[in-house]
Order: sequence, then C-alpha cells, then structure tokens
Amino acid sequence: MRRHIISLLLITTINLKSCKPMDKSLTLNVPKGPINVLQQIPANQRGREENALYIPARRIVDKEFNSPTLHALIDKMYALMIEKSGVGIAANQIGKRLQVFIIEAKADNARYKVLGPVEKQLFINPIITKVATTKKNFWHGCLSADGEKRGNVATYEWIEYQCQDEKGTVRNGRLEGFAAVIFQHEFKHLMYGTYLDVAKQYLSKSELEQEIEKGKTPFFDTAPDTLPLLINGYSIGETLESYYNKK
Repeated sequence: MRRHIISLLLITTINLKSCKPMDKSLTLNVPKGPINVLQQIPANQRGREENALYIPARRIVDKEFNSPTLHALIDKMYALMIEKSGVGIAANQIGKRLQVFIIEAKADNARYKVLGPVEKQLFINPIITKVATTKKNFWHGCLSADGEKRGNVATYEWIEYQCQDEKGTVRNGRLEGFAAVIFQHEFKHLMYGTYLDVAKQYLSKSELEQEIEKGKTPFFDTAPDTLPLLINGYSIGETLESYYNKK
C-alpha cells in the first residue's frame, strides 16, 4: 500500500513538473478592468527579451474567428487607442502576442488632422504583398514610446496587403498616404519593436513643430534612400512567421 502511494506521488510530481503554465500573452483573453499601453525598452536593457513588443506574435487560427473573445480583444484595443488619442494600435502593445492591429485617424484628431482622416480598419494575420518604389519621410511618435522624441524614418508611399477580418474572411486592399504610414507603423510592431529601433534622427515634439513651421525640416516629403526604412528586413509577400524564422 505504501509503495502504491509513493508511486502515485512520484507520478503526480513528474506531471506537475512537465506542465508549463499557460502564456497569457498568447491568449485572446483580456482583463475586464483598465489596461495600459506596453512601453518600449531600449536595446540591451533588462526586460526587453520578456516584453511582448520584442517577441514573435502568433497568427489567429480558424476556430478563433468571430468568437466573443476575439471581439472583446478588438473592442479593448480600440477603446484604449481612442482613450490615448492614437491613430493605430497593435495587439502586442497591450501585451498580447497576436497578429492583430487597428488603424484609424479621426478628422478631429488634433495631432494628425493636417494629414486628413483615415477610416477605421482592422488587420488580422497581415501580409504586405506589393509596395511603391517611392518612399515618404515621416516623424513618428508612438503610444509605446511615451515621453520619447519623434523619430524620422521612411515608409513606402503606398502598400498593398492581404489580411483577414474578424470573421476570418480574406481581404485584399491598397493604402496610400497617411493610411499607408499608419499601417507600416503598426506592422513594425508585429515585426518587433518601434520606430526607436530604426530612426537615426530625433526631435522633441516642440522642436519638430518649430522646425516644420520654419521650413527647415521636411515633413511627409519624398524620402531619400539614406533615410532608414521603418520595416527594413521584411521581404514583400512573406508571412510574419517567415520573417521571424529569419531572425
């Protein structure tokens, strides 16, 4: 009897050791209460390797489409974006390593209204399928770079994409102008990191406004080839899984 009990205890112990706790960052579940935007961590600083902004994001799979948990995740992301006056948000900015992001620039957004409105659009499992040969310069800020300076990087003038919507339907489309900039900004999050990992030129918000007003700094002009590309390293047409495997 004693041997039987000891054997059961050993089996239970082995099973407990072999069971890994579920990684909550890979689930669709979001807390009911308030959430915060995950902040960037500079390269070589402690904690970066555990930050969802710098870890691969998984695809949304068939059984998850059109589910209450996916709808709740999307609603939570959008509400936080609006609360923070942002024009885009990716799932890993709320600590969820999922290939999901939203873009929208409202006409009354004081920060970006000069660039015109961008309709609300959801992108799940996105792929960039085609890009312009020309690029635009843009001074990026980010909800995940609170208090940081703006960074000047290049993005493709237009992009074509393939993605899925919340029901799982495959969509193909094309974005130009400011919409293309926001898309590439959020896509960069899913590639790992933020504009701060790419830019070489930085200005504070007040410095940038003064420079633009004086005509000393280009804003949304054609970008020279020397300006760093925000989504550098991504091969047009590849899935994010293929991109991650190259790293």
